[in-house]
Amino acid sequence: MQKQSILLITLCSLTYLPLSGTADSRAEFEQWMNQETTNFQEYKDKRDKEFTGFLKSQWQEMQTFQGLVRDETPKPVRIPKAPAKPPAPKQPMVKPDNQSTHKSIPNEVTPAPIIVKIPTIKPVPVPYKVKPSAIVKQPKGRKIHLSFYGQSLTFYYDPKLKLSLHRPFNEKSMSRIWSEMSKADYDGLLDQINAQRKPLILNDWGYALLTNAIAQKIHPNSKNDQSVFTWYLMTKAGYQARIAYDRNYVYLLMPSQQQLFGAPYFTFDQKRYYALSFDGIKQKPGRIFTYNGHYPGAQKPLNMSLSHAFNTGRQQKSRFVNFSYQGRSHRINVGYDAETIRYLKTYPQMEIGLYFNSDLNQATANPLLKQLKPLVEGKSEEEAINLILRFVQTAFRYKTDEQQFGIENYLFPEETLHYPYSDCEDRAVFFAWIVHHLLNLQVVGLDFPGHIAAAVHFNEKVSGDAINFNGKRFVVTDPTYINASAGMTMPAYKNKKPGVIRIFN
Repeated sequence: MQKQSILLITLCSLTYLPLSGTADSRAEFEQWMNQETTNFQEYKDKRDKEFTGFLKSQWQEMQTFQGLVRDETPKPVRIPKAPAKPPAPKQPMVKPDNQSTHKSIPNEVTPAPIIVKIPTIKPVPVPYKVKPSAIVKQPKGRKIHLSFYGQSLTFYYDPKLKLSLHRPFNEKSMSRIWSEMSKADYDGLLDQINAQRKPLILNDWGYALLTNAIAQKIHPNSKNDQSVFTWYLMTKAGYQARIAYDRNYVYLLMPSQQQLFGAPYFTFDQKRYYALSFDGIKQKPGRIFTYNGHYPGAQKPLNMSLSHAFNTGRQQKSRFVNFSYQGRSHRINVGYDAETIRYLKTYPQMEIGLYFNSDLNQATANPLLKQLKPLVEGKSEEEAINLILRFVQTAFRYKTDEQQFGIENYLFPEETLHYPYSDCEDRAVFFAWIVHHLLNLQVVGLDFPGHIAAAVHFNEKVSGDAINFNGKRFVVTDPTYINASAGMTMPAYKNKKPGVIRIFN
């Protein structure tokens, strides 16, 4: 970079020198200056020149590994109903690995129940509309406008970035397009994308989606060119990104901090690179050509965690659900943001813990919590948990993912409010979110073979099946087992050993 700065200063200084001598000498000088300027413009970064050369020769043929499967154990198709008066448990549930079993509490006189303390629910904030003009001053280049999940965004890009791949796809065509794009002003577009990250509350996946949305706007008719454009900008943004190709298609490959499921992948240096799709349609590459190396400085894998809700433009939808508890019927208006549903639909399938630790948009969360709050006020912790269990167990209809979607498809809490059906892991995630935000009680997930449930740490004594985790007693709470109360395990899993899913709440 120091040599480039010296060259630039020299060229600028020479521009103002008085030219004297013959016409031939002036012509020679102008030719020299033009050549040096061209050389400088061709490779503003030494890394681009070296990487261009690398791409000319370092490609190899590889075989795709099909997407990983999270749990091959079949889920229950029909859900049993708990008996009206369950018998007292005779023995504790089997402990999880490396945890001691906590014996069920025998029938005895218990102290007065602890009345649940409900935290204050925050007011719904006014939707924030991103204003690019207030973020990026005096932009240069060709203007494009796009609607990004309800947010109206404008970007400016250097037309030199709009390049198309030449067929046949090979190392020469890939090297050429990297070389040509490196001559354009890509920094200006990257600055604009980065400026949108904070107001939109974009995680890494949202950042990649926005980059690809720009690629779609610039190359509306070619997914291959979209993949190349996204590869280039994500690499320049510091992410580990590669492309691969076969005879007809180009694929974007990126690693993730978290394990992904259902997505084809390739392994380089003991690291999985997933063939990513941004439209929710699974790609199926077979034998492909790619390179084993990375652009210097591009070292970040994707962090797929969704601990903060994406700031969409919001398109609020709602529906009513009904449930009964202790002879009283309740009708709840569950709302959700249609733009958030569209966004979540693009997500690759991930580890179950990421769903348990995700968050809802406040415009969705607060109205739901406000309706549930008066139903649990004045109740003991056990009664409040049993009411929430009944809400999740009976207000939402059950179907397995295979029945509803044709594939395994874990749902985020907001998606459970949207889709007509949900299954065990969807309900466990949703239940855990309510317990944490409404009752402020600690909850964990329970991972049985073919089934997901939850368990709650009470401040009062509650009888029934329980486990010990990190020195605390967690009582089984299954939001799929219909009419089951705290402490009841679904019969098919009574003697199964669950894993414990930590929830950071």
